Amino acid sequence: MLCCRTHSKKYSPDIMEVVACSMGSSSSLYSAQAKTVSRPPLPHPCDSKYNPGNNLDLDQDLADPLELLQECRENLRNRPAQLQRALIQTGHGVSRQTIRVMQWNVLAQALGEGMDSFVQCPMDALNWAERKYLILEEILTYRPDILCLQEVDHYFDMFQPVLASLGYQGSFCPKPWSPCLDVENNNGPDGCALFFNHKRFQSLNTTHLRLSAMMLKTNQVAIIAALRCRATGRAFCVAVTHLKARSGWEVLRSAQGSDLLRNLRNAAQRIGTEEKTDTDVPLIVCGDFNAEPSEDVYRNFATSSLGLDSAYKHLSTDGKTEPPYTTWKIRPSGECCHTLDYVWYSHSALDVNAVLDFPTAEQIGPNRLPSYNYPSDHLSLVCDFSFKDPTLVSQ
Repeated sequence: MLCCRTHSKKYSPDIMEVVACSMGSSSSLYSAQAKTVSRPPLPHPCDSKYNPGNNLDLDQDLADPLELLQECRENLRNRPAQLQRALIQTGHGVSRQTIRVMQWNVLAQALGEGMDSFVQCPMDALNWAERKYLILEEILTYRPDILCLQEVDHYFDMFQPVLASLGYQGSFCPKPWSPCLDVENNNGPDGCALFFNHKRFQSLNTTHLRLSAMMLKTNQVAIIAALRCRATGRAFCVAVTHLKARSGWEVLRSAQGSDLLRNLRNAAQRIGTEEKTDTDVPLIVCGDFNAEPSEDVYRNFATSSLGLDSAYKHLSTDGKTEPPYTTWKIRPSGECCHTLDYVWYSHSALDVNAVLDFPTAEQIGPNRLPSYNYPSDHLSLVCDFSFKDPTLVSQ
């Protein structure tokens, strides 16, 4: 295994120490992680001009995802089987150029071990040496083309090197004041990360945002990436965010959402001008909004002039209702079952071909999440999208 952490409560991006422990050097995961070495200081992560190259080696031999998935399952052989979930077709047909998007709050390791108080989850279930395999198993099972993550605090020593070995290009935007830094032996700040399959998409630009509310900068961030689909030539924008948590902060969340909508509008207009297109640039917006559908921030996205709709309403019988939960946990204050995570998309430009269903209460189990067979308190959301005919969109 790899034991990867800074040895101070304070995070230093200059040195990322990687120590090989007991995993053999033939391991695909070990090989990817072992490439993480000292790196030069990064520009401020929320500077909109920051466009990281992420050290993706386009000439490297890519790892076999099936072999890596098998390695994950071998290391998890003493744990219960993975939650079984099915992709539900929406009736829009199947496109050869489907784009699979995964949205997931993966649960920061420092928070899971040190602050989140999952009273029904045994501490050894959160051991990073095995939990990282659960996270990778979930990603490798569904093989997304675009991956939008929140609460990432092992970006440089796990997510980036392993996903780069699979052909993903990524970007990371940490929170300015991450609560992870208050946990002893933390691995640095948590933040949002966005990855995309470099063979399928070309990066046009990447913007990192520190979200504002009432003219003030907040502790929440977002990433907006403009991409070009290599197969179709179509440009689009994808974003990831994580809004302020907890009840009592509804007004702040609404303001953060409005700031993100403004930035999305500007990004889409800029790409549209550069591409000289007559149609609106499609958007996909993923995030843990920390807001139920009854909140203003949800209504603002649903009624925005950007023409966004929520992909997971396709799971409901009426096509208008969100799932009953995307997170389910037990804390000292009691059981928390909420819908907080969403995948928004431009409904005039994109079709939703399929969505991943949710496990039942019986499958999740009485102790809820996280658990020995699921690494996060949030369930992943997976959607298959395809571009609509541009001639029909322009009409």
